[in-house]
Amino acid sequence: MHRVGVTALALSLVTGLTGIATASAAPSGGHQVYPSKQQVHDARHRAARAADDVVGIRAQLEQADIDAQAAATTAEQAAERYNGARWALQQARQDARVAARHARIAVTDAKRQRHAYAATVVASYEMGPSFSPVAALQGSNGMSSVISTLSTLQNAQSAMDHTYDSYTASSTLAGVASTQADAARAKAETLAAQAKTARDQAAAAATAADRASHEIADRKTRLIHRLAKLQHITVSLAQKRQAGIEEAAREAAQRAAEKKAREEAAAQRRKRREEAAQQAAQQSSSSSTTSGQTPEPPGTSGPPPPSNDPPAPASGATRAIAFARSQIGDPYRWGAAGPDAWDCSGLTMGAWRAGGIALPHYSVAQYSQSTPISQSALRPGDLVFWGSSGSPASIYHVAIYVGNGMIIQAPRTGRDVEEVSMYYWIAPNFFARP
Repeated sequence: MHRVGVTALALSLVTGLTGIATASAAPSGGHQVYPSKQQVHDARHRAARAADDVVGIRAQLEQADIDAQAAATTAEQAAERYNGARWALQQARQDARVAARHARIAVTDAKRQRHAYAATVVASYEMGPSFSPVAALQGSNGMSSVISTLSTLQNAQSAMDHTYDSYTASSTLAGVASTQADAARAKAETLAAQAKTARDQAAAAATAADRASHEIADRKTRLIHRLAKLQHITVSLAQKRQAGIEEAAREAAQRAAEKKAREEAAAQRRKRREEAAQQAAQQSSSSSTTSGQTPEPPGTSGPPPPSNDPPAPASGATRAIAFARSQIGDPYRWGAAGPDAWDCSGLTMGAWRAGGIALPHYSVAQYSQSTPISQSALRPGDLVFWGSSGSPASIYHVAIYVGNGMIIQAPRTGRDVEEVSMYYWIAPNFFARP
């Protein structure tokens, strides 16, 4: 609480107590009665204690908001882990289907090669007496006949060997493909169990966050009642004042985050200009060395340095934003991807599906399948992400950027799809373009 507020509260309490003491100081039987030093000391002590209580309640209210946000973040992290587990399971099941198809093809080919080799063996057995070396010598009409018969025999043997090699290779491939298919199925089963565990954890985290939200709301109500009593104001005024204080704090944090973002963007622009100037100076110096001309001062001419960021999305982004905006007011539900409820990555997936780009229902995968960009390069339709560290693997929330520092997001349980400042809570730390 501000020092002025504490002082005012203390003065009000002292004034109230002084009024009581003044009443007792009225003339009585011709003698003037004054408050004792102890009474004044006690009044000041009670005023100071009340002021300390107000400060303590303010701190508890701030901590309650922190606790509520922490519970919501934990729930959202669990929900995105579930989305990640589902995404990995989908990939594994697809791999298992492909492996099973390859195994069936390999087994069919092995059977065909086996039948071909069996037919070759039978034919060789039936024709064996007439194509033996002895028969070639006995029934020959000369050396040319012997050579022809032996050549035919050798070709038959080579064909038989080739058929056997093909059969052996096909059998080996069939065995490998079957093993791979079994491994893919086993992996899918393992991931299915992990997805179930992640789903249960997400459900438990959502329930815990909801319970914490109600408990924290009750705690804040009790604290505001105490605060109103200490400050001698009505509960409704105390609630309005607390809401105003919290909103002012959020706006201050938002302004600080926006200022920091502008400073970082300006620093990046200065860095790019300096690098471009150095590159121009090097090129100019190299050119003057070969032509004997004096180099031109850097930065005095030529086009601005090109941006390394990808081009901004066009019509697809417009459709994605329009879709996201049409969902405003729909409730948040973890694991949901429409049509009437959404989680964070479900909403961005649906929005960009309307924009013509397929994204997975998982914020980490959405980032990895998009092109990372800098914050200063943000354009409407880009995605902004929140992670708990500097690693993309820590991403747990995503929203779609709509311009002017605003985003559309499915925030968390208890809050509907909304359009808010991207600094509404804490600044995002990852940015990407689908």
